[in-house]
Amino acid sequence: MPVDGDPIEGGTVLVEDGRITAVGPAGEVTVPADAEVVDAAGQWVLPGFVEAHGHVGVCEEGEGWAGEDTNEMTDPVGARLRALDAINPADVGFVDALSGGVTTVVVKPGSGNPIGGRTVAVKCWGRTVDDMLIRETSVKSALGENPKRVYGNKDKTPSTRLGVAAIIRDALTKAEDYRARRDHARAENKPFDRDTTMETLVSVLDGELPWCQHSHRADDIATAIRLAEEFGYRLILNHGTEAHLLADLIAEKRIPVISGPLIVGRSKVEVRQRTFRNPGILDRAGVTMALTTDHPVVPINFLVHQATFAVKEGLDRTSALRSITSNPAEIMGLHDRVGALRPGLDADIVLWSGDPLDVMSRAMRVFVNGREVYHFDTESGEGVVADPFYREG
Repeated sequence: MPVDGDPIEGGTVLVEDGRITAVGPAGEVTVPADAEVVDAAGQWVLPGFVEAHGHVGVCEEGEGWAGEDTNEMTDPVGARLRALDAINPADVGFVDALSGGVTTVVVKPGSGNPIGGRTVAVKCWGRTVDDMLIRETSVKSALGENPKRVYGNKDKTPSTRLGVAAIIRDALTKAEDYRARRDHARAENKPFDRDTTMETLVSVLDGELPWCQHSHRADDIATAIRLAEEFGYRLILNHGTEAHLLADLIAEKRIPVISGPLIVGRSKVEVRQRTFRNPGILDRAGVTMALTTDHPVVPINFLVHQATFAVKEGLDRTSALRSITSNPAEIMGLHDRVGALRPGLDADIVLWSGDPLDVMSRAMRVFVNGREVYHFDTESGEGVVADPFYREG
């Protein structure tokens, strides 16, 4: 299942130096005589799934406050903060990811601040986050209940939706002024004091980093669109719980949506409209849509199950597979590395026992950059992850 092409019965995927070099029917792919052969007869072969919005490694499971690094909730403008600096590769969430066929995750700061920080795409196996790194991908921002609750409880601005929008607008306005001063100083060959917060926001204004906007309600989505059009940055809607109510508008403006999490209760006002029909409505309207677990809100290994439930409620099957592979890769600017079985892409490959949209199917073997990093042991009934750490002897 290449995802960006038709299924291939009895297909072959050729891998060399961690990259895919050929994909096609067995008789059309020349396999070198000295190649290591992995027999996947009877199984389904797919690219590793891509989770476009998770907190694996920064919100460590079972660690309490000691492993909670999702939000720096002491500064409403955290653009200089980097998820990269807080990821623990030993978080068990990465093991869960592999067990569910997820090989790439975009790790994002949380939604406690109007501007939360820089997001990063990593592979789900490695010794250090630098080994796992693909690239930094966007800047995370939040509208709605979360930031107004966090700072309202501190009796600080912002404590309302209008306050949240004002914080974002003020920060971007200051970034515009900062850019003008910086560029003038460079033109005059004069020294200039750099500001890492402003430099990140300038990267957004210049189109180098898209703006991932946490927004659930339709009114918050409208505010997200308004701000993006005011400042001209590339907007990606995250969550979009009520995006189905504005599907035609979102499609018209060509704004991608990372939809979910879906397997959750209606825990607060802004998710009362949560529905498994949302992805299908967006897809039929022409919106480029990806699914998210928002791990650990929903365990990351359930990403594929969300796709299954969305299909049950009207999402096209092909679109469902794309929503966890090629679409998130495209949305987050990773399509040159992951998201499909295509020559030139990283050899992130998963062998499934059957159709992955069947909840009884299981990821049997997982390869990252051409290396097997996980397999399911049928005798013990447990998954086994390759140890990335050096062990003397």
